[in-house]
Amino acid sequence: MINKGTTIRVARPTDNLNSIADMYQKGLGFNVLAKFEDHDGFDGIVLGFPGESYHIEFTHHKGTTVGHAPTRDNLLVFYIEKSDQWKQACLQAKSAGFKEVESYNPYWDVLGSTYEDIDGYRVVLQNGAWSD
Repeated sequence: MINKGTTIRVARPTDNLNSIADMYQKGLGFNVLAKFEDHDGFDGIVLGFPGESYHIEFTHHKGTTVGHAPTRDNLLVFYIEKSDQWKQACLQAKSAGFKEVESYNPYWDVLGSTYEDIDGYRVVLQNGAWSD
């Protein structure tokens, strides 16, 4: 059973392991939490913030090519409540090499900005607080 206190790790493959990790570190401020090499043919870098319950893991399987994101609607969404912090996060993402793009789903363009990484995956920086 999944309950409160469970940690989530979003993992995805890349052909650009070090470049994509660098982009997410500089663009979103993540820290490297772990690295591994040649774990059954896989290399990986885990990013996140110490003590938080979510991580992003990028992996590369030696000898394979994964290409770009399968659709324009593959998103990681981050809710940033304070407008000044959101604006700073947008500037930081662009300076790290994320390309600002029109969102596939126009909902995300109302209060947010969508950015595409070098693998074609997208990050939404939403200016607002999450509420259910």
